[in-house]
Formats: sequence, C-alpha cells, structure tokens
Amino acid sequence: MTEQDLHDDVREYYREAAGTRPAAPAGDDRWGASQYDDQALDAVDESLANMSMGCGNPFAMADLQPGEVVLDLGSGGGLDVILSARRVGPTGMAYGLDFLEEMLELGRANAAEADVENVTFLRGMIEDIPLPDRSVDVVISNCVLNLAPDKTPVFAEMARVLRPGGRIAISDVVADDGTEPSDDGEAWAECGAGALARTTYLTMLADAGFTDASIEYTHDTGPGLHAATVRAARP
Repeated sequence: MTEQDLHDDVREYYREAAGTRPAAPAGDDRWGASQYDDQALDAVDESLANMSMGCGNPFAMADLQPGEVVLDLGSGGGLDVILSARRVGPTGMAYGLDFLEEMLELGRANAAEADVENVTFLRGMIEDIPLPDRSVDVVISNCVLNLAPDKTPVFAEMARVLRPGGRIAISDVVADDGTEPSDDGEAWAECGAGALARTTYLTMLADAGFTDASIEYTHDTGPGLHAATVRAARP
C-alpha cells in the first residue's frame, strides 16, 4: 500500500463517519468525553461532548490566556474550538482546521448553537495549514496527528504558523519504542496504528525547531500504545 493509498483510506473512513460516529462505548474510558472534566462538559451541550472521539483533553493542557490565538488541528465537531474560544475571550480567536466539509459545517453549527462568535473554521490539511506564518500563539489537537501518513510536514507547519514563544499542547497516541506502524488504513483511522514511537516523536519535534519537548502518558490505548500529552515550544 502506498502512502497516498493509506491517506485516502483514512480520509474515506472519516468522510463516511462524519456526523454519525457514536460516543465511546459505555465503560471504555480511553476515548471521547470521558477525558474532559465536569466543568468543561457543563459548558457545552451533551451532544457536542459526545461527538468527541479523541484520546485526551488538549484544551485543559494548553493554559490558554485571554487574547491568544489558538488553532485546533482536526477540529471535528468543534468541541475544543468552542472551549478554547471561550477561554481566550472576545479579544482572542480560535481556529478549527478540518479537511471534511461535513465536519466544518457541523463545527460552525455547534459554535452558533453555543453562541460563540470568535471562531473560524478552515478547510485544509494539517500538512498544509491555510494560515500565515507566525499567526498563532497555541496549537492544539486531539488524537489527529497519528493519522497523518507523513508527519514531517505536520510538525513543520505547526512551527511555521506559531509565533516566537508559541507552544503546542497536543493529545495524541504515542507508541513504545520498537512498535511498528500498521499499513491498514482503517486501523490508522481508528487511532493508534500510525502512532510514532516516543523517541521518534521527540526527534521529529526537535528537527522541526521545537524546544522543551515532553511526552506525558495519560493512559494505555492498546498493546504498546498510549494516549499522551505532547508539549513543546517554538523559540
């Protein structure tokens, strides 16, 4: 299977699932709304919280401040965009980036329902972010980077759009060193099979120019796979 075939498989999986993917099964606390605290969940409609199939809560780890500009890579139904917009306030901005028009429409509808105006949803790929250089203070993402077949341009794009002193706070699936990725497109889309090994992840962040990188495991998601909070700074 070529890299393009794999990417197409992932895209098709999410296109078919857009707007219909169920909440995590009862008792499965690895994914979705179970990763958010009660305060965050109380701030949004229950149906929006249940759309999350992420592996963590990047919003809680980003330490957002009023007036900041935040970008959510793979914004889906818009949960983290809406929470971030409320945190940065009317002087800030929250961007959501997704490649599926279905998800963008859903995110915009959810933002309108939540009466949040300082949001903008953009269509594009995380490997080619449609924002200017040095235009963002914080990049967040929830269980999306592991889906990219080629992660090098993703890290480069994050570094490009961040202002000096900007930071990333990403929830992602990270593999134990020595774990080999799968070439099964559906397995990638279901989060984990495309996860980078921990050492590789840190090396790629450094190669992209990030400093002070750290990976903190939060819980196991499968054999040799862990949900993790990834932090780093742009000098």
